[in-house]
Amino acid sequence: MIGELEAKRRRLWKILESFPSAVVAYSGGVDSTLLSYAAREALGDRMLAVLVSSPLMPPREVDRAARLAGKLGFPFLAVDCDELSLRGFSDNPRNRCYLCKKHRLVLLRGLAASRGLEAVLEGGNLDDAHTFRPGRKAVLEEGCLSPLEEAGLTKRDVRELARELGLPNWDAPSRPCLATRFPYGARLDRETLRRVDAAEEFLESLGWREFRVRLEGPEWARIEAGEEETSSFPGGENAGALVGKFQDLGFRRVDLDLEGYRSGSMDLERPERKVLTVFDAGECRAYDLSPPPGGAAEKASP
Repeated sequence: MIGELEAKRRRLWKILESFPSAVVAYSGGVDSTLLSYAAREALGDRMLAVLVSSPLMPPREVDRAARLAGKLGFPFLAVDCDELSLRGFSDNPRNRCYLCKKHRLVLLRGLAASRGLEAVLEGGNLDDAHTFRPGRKAVLEEGCLSPLEEAGLTKRDVRELARELGLPNWDAPSRPCLATRFPYGARLDRETLRRVDAAEEFLESLGWREFRVRLEGPEWARIEAGEEETSSFPGGENAGALVGKFQDLGFRRVDLDLEGYRSGSMDLERPERKVLTVFDAGECRAYDLSPPPGGAAEKASP
């Protein structure tokens, strides 16, 4: 580890050592894992990694994060919250991430105060500062800090530093919350979140790494995945099993996105999709995302 990355590592450690104590917002992803590991190195037992478990996070991701914390040996706590109970959140507005982040950071600030821990840290990096991240407003409002960003670490730097430090998830694929699989304005509910999670768990069982199951309608799934994952379509040995599983989960149409996996594709306003329809039972309805009086809601349209 030499040069610029080593300078950033030293800067990160110096930043963390300046805090008397800290709570770290931890998810098990590479950013928050690196931050939690570094905070433990800098602060010892004067830090606590806190995972917020909610309907937006698959149970297997919660389990993975807990096991990883145990393996790396930093203090860890899981707490429950339910963003779906927040006023307006289930309507899936464009500031959904702000509402979620605000709720979680208020929870973490209260927990930190109750345990006598001074700072609340989150894993935003330098690249996040230049992309669409409504949650950043909540970070500023709640006086929380982003040491990876302050140290000048980009997404690439984070993975490289995590690799150099021997963190086992340094190359793990990104797994943002399940709400990112829905277009803005499509109502979020527990059952549909569960179905999306079950579909993605199945794809993961096939050995797929980089993918998302996006919803174009309540019964209409669009799969974004890398070329390696989809090279066997159409007609490959897994195609029939995939269609059968998605049918069992209640999907009446399944599309394969020909542009592949890309982060933030649901942030685009009504884009044209280039897809290969893998299965279509007919009469599958898309979300009607025109805002009705009183706020956004899920409606079916032909």
